[in-house]
Amino acid sequence: MKRKDDINELLMSRSNNLKNQLMEAGRSMLEEMKKIDESIVLPSGTVLHPLEPGPSGTFGDGTRPTAASSVKVHYHGTLPDGSTFDTTSGGEPATFALGQIIPGWKEGLQKICEGETVMFGIPPEAGYGDEGSPDGRVPGGATLFFKVQLLEVLSAGVGGTPKLLGANGQPMDSGGSGGLLGADGRPMGS
Repeated sequence: MKRKDDINELLMSRSNNLKNQLMEAGRSMLEEMKKIDESIVLPSGTVLHPLEPGPSGTFGDGTRPTAASSVKVHYHGTLPDGSTFDTTSGGEPATFALGQIIPGWKEGLQKICEGETVMFGIPPEAGYGDEGSPDGRVPGGATLFFKVQLLEVLSAGVGGTPKLLGANGQPMDSGGSGGLLGADGRPMGS
């Protein structure tokens, strides 16, 4: 029984040392990220660094999500050691409601507009905390780094220009009728 206790104690000690090293590396990287021009520190401690503006060419110009929104994004998530724990790179974008995601993502996404690409640095308190993710891919105490492109605000967005939808439910473009019919029953714009 003594040997088993010794082994358990050794494993716990090593595990705690690795967790502490991971936490220190993440906090150090967040501090460095805060020093980069144009980085924004949000109330949760999440750091947002703009990488690419949206279609207008200006950051902050366009439709952005609210806490009640659903969004479509591409993202690439890494740990402080650079290992990838989740990504949509090379695959289909992810679609989800802001109410279903970790606090750092929820807070950060509400600060960016459609088409923009940013880097999020999320401290453990705004990520998966001391316990880590339920699936075990993110260890407890880990700071998370995500490159995120907000492709589309699917619902409950604010700002930007209104999108007129045609009778077919699709956004109208300036060159076609979008499914709208005139008083004579023929497609408008033709």
